[in-house]
Amino acid sequence: MSASDFLVVERGAAPLILSFPHTGTDLVGLDDRFVSPWAARRDADWYVERLYGFARDLGATLVRSTVSRSVIDLNRAPSGASLYPGQATTGLCPTETFDGEELYRPGAEPGAGEIAERRARWFAPFHDALAGEIARLRAIHPRVVLYDCHSIRSVIPRLFEGRLPQFNIGTNSGAACDPALTAAIAETCAASGLGHVVDGRFKGGWITRHYGRPTDGVHAVQMELAIRGYLREPGKIDETDWPPAFDQEFAAPLVAVLRRVLEAALAVARG
Repeated sequence: MSASDFLVVERGAAPLILSFPHTGTDLVGLDDRFVSPWAARRDADWYVERLYGFARDLGATLVRSTVSRSVIDLNRAPSGASLYPGQATTGLCPTETFDGEELYRPGAEPGAGEIAERRARWFAPFHDALAGEIARLRAIHPRVVLYDCHSIRSVIPRLFEGRLPQFNIGTNSGAACDPALTAAIAETCAASGLGHVVDGRFKGGWITRHYGRPTDGVHAVQMELAIRGYLREPGKIDETDWPPAFDQEFAAPLVAVLRRVLEAALAVARG
């Protein structure tokens, strides 16, 4: 395992990489510039690295950041261009929460120079590490699966209508991976009876879109989980109840499905 001040890389030998760009909660000393440090952490992918802890036993490689997505979003285009034109979303260095609330105190928002510094300090090293692990594994495997791990609250009216399906599989409308991988993951999710969609509201972020190159042997897919599957998600959240404590027993049924998902992905990678 290698680690920097914010980046953790755990190397495996299987043709499977898990990326965790949004599990971090470190505000890197910017707490006083945010309207609410709690709100700045609220939209993290809570405990997702714990959900997939079993992946080490499968020989997967894990690449994870500890920096909050409110500081810099490692799953957005480095240019700042929107991945979902015409739809509400958050940017490379977000200034709003998922619910549309202002993140920064007036006048404390990052300018162009600071955004460039954040890209150099956190975005570039994370993606250098991810690209390096892809190259390392492609040198020994004809195919590699990059599985991008995410979660989100089940109901966020600003971002999507109604209640999100449990499993949201993103493949950049099929461009990021072989159809066999999409089918294997979707069929596994369907068998759980928990509800799934392929390329619905979440088609995959920059990681899926940038690295998914099936003709080069790199097959990328994003999994966006509705949080209710592994946390006791309250209907309305505030600082007293968010995030809920992680309960391994409560999360166990979803973890069992996720294990089958990764096993299916590995089977496709191994042909």
